[in-house]
Amino acid sequence: MKASVPSTAKIAKDAKECVQECVSEFISFITSEAAEKCQLEKRKTIGGEDILYAMSTLGFENYAETLKIHLAKLRQVRLFLPLIFKVQ
Repeated sequence: MKASVPSTAKIAKDAKECVQECVSEFISFITSEAAEKCQLEKRKTIGGEDILYAMSTLGFENYAETLKIHLAKLRQVRLFLPLIFKVQ
């Protein structure tokens, strides 16, 4: 949070706690929508696509598009990491 405000500004403890609570609620909101999708599809594991689907369904499609790019990059890195750090 400090990076988002000028260096001379201070953030009150209750403001930090409020933001943390909001973030937790947001994560629960998205996760429960993704979990519902998985339950309907008789799956037990929530994947990245399920989170993206939930975000789009709940009206956060602008964020979902950005996260889709990051998810693709993460998967690409995970694919090549074993090749980079190949143990001989």
